[in-house]
Amino acid sequence: MKGIVLAGGIGSRLYPLTRVTNKHLLPVYDKPMIFYPLQTLVDAGIRDILIVTGGQNAGDFLRLLQNGKEFGLQQLSFAYQEGEAGIADALRLAEPWAKGDKICVVLGDNIIEGDVSRAAERFQQLEKGAMVMLKQVTDPERFGVPVFEKDRIIRIEEKPKKPLSSYAVIGIYFYDGSVFDRIRALKPSGRGEYEITDINNSYIEDGTLQHSQLEGWWTDAGTFESLWHASNMVREKVLRGVEEVAPTPHQAQQRRSLGAPLPVRGA
Repeated sequence: MKGIVLAGGIGSRLYPLTRVTNKHLLPVYDKPMIFYPLQTLVDAGIRDILIVTGGQNAGDFLRLLQNGKEFGLQQLSFAYQEGEAGIADALRLAEPWAKGDKICVVLGDNIIEGDVSRAAERFQQLEKGAMVMLKQVTDPERFGVPVFEKDRIIRIEEKPKKPLSSYAVIGIYFYDGSVFDRIRALKPSGRGEYEITDINNSYIEDGTLQHSQLEGWWTDAGTFESLWHASNMVREKVLRGVEEVAPTPHQAQQRRSLGAPLPVRGA
């Protein structure tokens, strides 16, 4: 299975920060935002990865990531999206690279606590179809929301005013090779974009959409509030990891600079 990170867009909700750089290059705690979806794919055992980006800062991704050596990769691939026509339009660019293989698509501003390796293994065992990841949230009206009939998703509604469930479809998707035929059949939405929700609903119509619930926390980082929240969540995760072992001198200094107490050895 191959992996794709969608890191285009103009990031208008993060102006003026995104006037000078791509949103996905902004820092989330101690790393650029793009590092987190890349790590999600690597943790799922995926090594063949494409990054789709655009805008005037596209070259910065290559300078930052190079060939992916920092993630244990031998090479990264890149594609350039001209214009802004939605998530599905960005995914369209991956067709020649995917070559009919199954893919895992991660939106570049989605950050998770755990990993999706079990979901990836489950999807690999499917003969065909797609899989979406779900997370229970307090504000589902901000996202694509699944509508259930018993345990089965019968449709996904995009940012409904009155959500029919408390779940969000998060920005991690698994697709078989038919996804690109489905993209070609899409029509632009009311806002003039090709919507990922329409792709997912096409799989539902065929009876081939599966779903899996994400363990651990999840957040996007597309607004000032969610960017701040993501940085705090990552910081807490990093500090918990430091506490599990006696800190190195560098870690101890880092914790002092953050005003965090040092762990007691053997505690």
